[in-house]
Amino acid sequence: MKNESDKYRLYRNIVRIVYPFIFVSLFLAITHKRDYSFGQKEGARLIGASYMTMNNEFFKIINEQIRVRVEAEGDLIVLRDPGLDVDRQNRQIAEMLDMGISALIVTPVDIDGLTDVLKRARAMGVYVIVVDSNISDDDLTDCTIVSDNYNAGTIIGNYVLDKQDSGRIVVFTHEATASGSQRVAGFKDTVSGHPGFTVIDSIECEGQYEIAMPRMLSFLDEGHEFDTVFCLNDLAAEGVVAALKTRDLAGKVNVYGVDASPDAKALIDEGLMRASAVQFPTKIGERAASVLYEIFDGNATEKTIIVPIDIVSTENIDSYNKERWQ
Repeated sequence: MKNESDKYRLYRNIVRIVYPFIFVSLFLAITHKRDYSFGQKEGARLIGASYMTMNNEFFKIINEQIRVRVEAEGDLIVLRDPGLDVDRQNRQIAEMLDMGISALIVTPVDIDGLTDVLKRARAMGVYVIVVDSNISDDDLTDCTIVSDNYNAGTIIGNYVLDKQDSGRIVVFTHEATASGSQRVAGFKDTVSGHPGFTVIDSIECEGQYEIAMPRMLSFLDEGHEFDTVFCLNDLAAEGVVAALKTRDLAGKVNVYGVDASPDAKALIDEGLMRASAVQFPTKIGERAASVLYEIFDGNATEKTIIVPIDIVSTENIDSYNKERWQ
């Protein structure tokens, strides 16, 4: 009994010593709030960001470049994903305006779909920087930063003419966006009129893998004869290749894209795609961040900045880093 009493007294003393520490720790864990002001300047500005979809690594890289600069300046960035829904993008931008953003970085889901909310932004004195794809009314922007989208289609078109003797071509499009329409126009303008090359159909895919794949499968099941596919971006091209694989046609149809994403470069390296026009999302993001702070500092900026493109193909794939974007 004595041993049991001694054990009980020892246990009770340990509890008396430890309990206050446990209580204090729990209290601090419940009541403590992170100090978000650490490293943040007084009067920090809030920057809004809305890209057409975050289901694309391209936009994640652009945003990361901007975020790094914004946070280095002691400001804050708020990101919203409209998921290719123009109505949602309008609502989300309106919400960010209500939050008091000083500037908006935006890639429009629809070239004409943001007019009213951007007019409101301008009336509130919010700076607007458009990236990757234009809006129809340049008066609503301070700066537009895009790849040379028309030339992206042109450079692929010239490659097709140089490497193929003929082509029955299917084009995958995203008509609601200026960037997609410009790439398709550049490609079609380049190949049209050349003997032996014919665009037999255009298929809307919104630049998405999960739309391009089933629509390519449906096109195949309808029995169309073709040997070449041009896609407005690499996500669509990857969906096309996936569909072709299910019919044992991968590598037998010439597939072209735009972006030169790591996944597309892997397909080019395997011979499942022929080429892709190279975009530089890191440069676009860096330029957007630089322009943003030039505007904040009251400096004049170019109204439109066009970032040159390149081409990666089966011939030069080894000269590119296959593991990352440019």
